Amino acid sequence: MTIPADVPGAGPLAGPEAGPEGPLLPPHPAADGPAVTVGDAALGREELFAAARAVAGRVHGAPAVAVRAAADLRTVVAVTGCLLAGVPVVPVGPDSGAAERAHLLADSRAALWLGEPAEDLPVEAVPVELGARSSASYPEPPAGSTAMIMYTSGTTGPPKGALLSRRAVAAGLDGLADAWAWTPDDVLVHGLPLFHVHGLILGVLGALRVGSPLVHTVRPKPAAYAEAVTGRGGSLLFGVPTVWSRIAAEPSAARALGPARLLVSGSAPLPLPVARDLAALSGRTPVERYGMTETIITLAQRADQERRPGWVGPPIRGVQARVVDDAGRPVPADGSTPGDLQVRGATLFDGYLGRPDPLIADGWFPTGDVAAVDAGGHYRIVGRRSTDLIKSGGYRIGAGEIEAALLGHPAVAETAVVGLPDPDLGQRIVAFVVRKDGADAGAEELIRHVAAQLSAHKRPREIRFVTGLPRNHMGKVQKTALTTPAA
Repeated sequence: MTIPADVPGAGPLAGPEAGPEGPLLPPHPAADGPAVTVGDAALGREELFAAARAVAGRVHGAPAVAVRAAADLRTVVAVTGCLLAGVPVVPVGPDSGAAERAHLLADSRAALWLGEPAEDLPVEAVPVELGARSSASYPEPPAGSTAMIMYTSGTTGPPKGALLSRRAVAAGLDGLADAWAWTPDDVLVHGLPLFHVHGLILGVLGALRVGSPLVHTVRPKPAAYAEAVTGRGGSLLFGVPTVWSRIAAEPSAARALGPARLLVSGSAPLPLPVARDLAALSGRTPVERYGMTETIITLAQRADQERRPGWVGPPIRGVQARVVDDAGRPVPADGSTPGDLQVRGATLFDGYLGRPDPLIADGWFPTGDVAAVDAGGHYRIVGRRSTDLIKSGGYRIGAGEIEAALLGHPAVAETAVVGLPDPDLGQRIVAFVVRKDGADAGAEELIRHVAAQLSAHKRPREIRFVTGLPRNHMGKVQKTALTTPAA
């Protein structure tokens, strides 16, 4: 994939096929204390890499290896070992069903399974021993070789394997290190799943590449995050909006985050009230960032810039982004006009395993997300085109700004806005709302609230009060479940 060096107005790009060379996991001086801690288990950097080299000796030469990616130190050792051996890693969620596992193993042609055996495995299961050690060395694989085969959620069919090169992974992590001033002096804290880009690539490989200690809390509980800051010196904290919402709801835990240098939110938009509560309690407003399986990471608020809740910042180094209308023309850079987000650059994947090239002209990848961009090149994610771009009465409306307006009402705890078929409008705006305990605001009050905040055509035509919203294991609202007749 050859990428032109520049497109006016699309942000900086480090050149054709830009991306770091050299080791994906470079050597760092062994520091005192653990390099990685997961729950109660910990390893120093030398111990970790010696254990990983023992794994590398077992998997070297395999076409691909599946890893049972539980929140366990063995997962870190297994993934590191595969990367040292130059073997593509296929992370598999520990709660995946037999049919899903069978598809991932067959599609990726994984030759081994690292971790505890699972039911009906078609390949050999190899245990990962934390006490194993090896001093063997392996040549650094080419930067363009595949590091990970990460499978998408499969919302439109069977999960597809996104091929992530070592170069792309390194470029994404270096871009974040630049944006967030991430150094070996930081202590990274998170409790995210280790079979997604956020928790595994950013949250584990990022720490190993930068050389900063990692404290994984196994589960992202408010008390665990607080203890990791006060007791372990946590300075850089990763979470999804659900994590930050729960922390904000426990004032003592939120206040304990005050000594941390940077809070980071990703994987879904952070509600403005949550950002405000965290800022009031901890003195820290989270920065937000944007990426996906196919792009690893592309946009990120910088640590040295003003916090703008609801915005995911400019492109990181080596990445370009643009927002276009249905005809492929750039939308006005006014911060409010929604359009299709497209990205290109060093962090992009190499396509889906065994499927046609998904890129469009000049190397741009259509993310399927809707965004807006301001004159300064900062981006705001509106949502998925399939569920968050509402076409009502001839207008293109982003569900995200309506949700933000509703969340500004004191009675609203959670909300999800969708477009449902309407014979007159094409789609009518419907808001599913979870009210706060004891709140009794009615539908008309909430509709008037939105109309006072936004243009009249953006007001919900219908409010449906519910006791909860359907979410996946990452805390993202599953809007497709709200657009069915049963909803």
